[in-house]
Amino acid sequence: MNPRELGFDSARLDHLADVIRADIAAERYDGCELVVGRGGRVAFHEQFGFADRASGRPVAPAQPFITMSIAKQLTVVLVLRAIERGHFGLTTRVADVIPEFAARGKGRVTVTHLLTHTGGLPAMLPPMPPELVGNLAAVVEATSACLLESRPGTHVVYSVLVAHAILAEMVRRTDGGGRPYRQVLREELFEPLGMHDTWLGLPPAVASRIAPVVARDRRAGMFDPTFLEAMGGILGEDTEIPAGGAVSTAPDMHRFADMLRGGGTLDGVRILSPATVELLTVNQTGDEPNTLFAYTEDMRGWDPIPANLGLGFFLRGEGLHPTPFGQLASPSTFGGFGAGSSVFWIDPERDLTYAFLSSGLMEDSYSIERHQKLSDLVHAAVIA
Repeated sequence: MNPRELGFDSARLDHLADVIRADIAAERYDGCELVVGRGGRVAFHEQFGFADRASGRPVAPAQPFITMSIAKQLTVVLVLRAIERGHFGLTTRVADVIPEFAARGKGRVTVTHLLTHTGGLPAMLPPMPPELVGNLAAVVEATSACLLESRPGTHVVYSVLVAHAILAEMVRRTDGGGRPYRQVLREELFEPLGMHDTWLGLPPAVASRIAPVVARDRRAGMFDPTFLEAMGGILGEDTEIPAGGAVSTAPDMHRFADMLRGGGTLDGVRILSPATVELLTVNQTGDEPNTLFAYTEDMRGWDPIPANLGLGFFLRGEGLHPTPFGQLASPSTFGGFGAGSSVFWIDPERDLTYAFLSSGLMEDSYSIERHQKLSDLVHAAVIA
């Protein structure tokens, strides 16, 4: 691994590592693993700090973390793959695959609406017993019974949990319905890509090594810290939360990102077509703000943040505004980020890939600033 051969300034990457160590020492968060690549080769890969600060357990190579919302993009890729196979289309009404979803005025909601968070679904879970949050069938049933909160296609309201449960159920049913969704993910995405340390749910063999979900920053912003810690605590082997219940490692998430950088293929395995990957970088939400970040306008004094959503992926987009992908990223940069913790991105113009998983959750607006800073340090290290 020689960063200079890939066009990086090694001293600038050393500075990136120093910045991470300083933030961990200041207890802004607890630890992380970071992988940076270019052109399909790894330029930087290091572990920092603690998987569990309380016990002193360090972040190990290929440390398993709960990924939070970057699990969403795993489901999105399976949705797009199902579309490429002709199982349904972007304009397919959800109710054509899940008939019960049409209840209470939701019959016009399409796959595109769910992918772009414009379906009018609740941001959070509808009323349901908390012990059923990890039961995909129960979440689909509760979501199918709920009312819309806005007309489909009119507002971007980030669906924290329910939209991707519905999308996952569409994949499962059109796959034939014989396999649990977690098995579909593993057999159709994780194993083909060599993501051997990634699961939906938490297998017993991994539980002793997982980085626990601890909110280092106790400020309530987008989410209450106790809610996030509780979500981390409910994961088990059979838990299916497609929007945030995956366990993975930075190297595995980097393989996922590198597949997208490669136009849908990695190591001879094709998951998506180049045409589909190209469509991911097209802004589907225009200048519409993401209403979930409205709290930052008072809490942080920020202007409204554009949603900049492609089909299930966030985009860097144009203009100067907070972005976890870095102000220096090209406008077509796309990826995902998870509550107070994880981020991955692909910059197609510079052929860059980035995967960062961490422990010790930060409040989301401060986490976005952390990611923006680190991403910009990576972009600034590219000199050729």
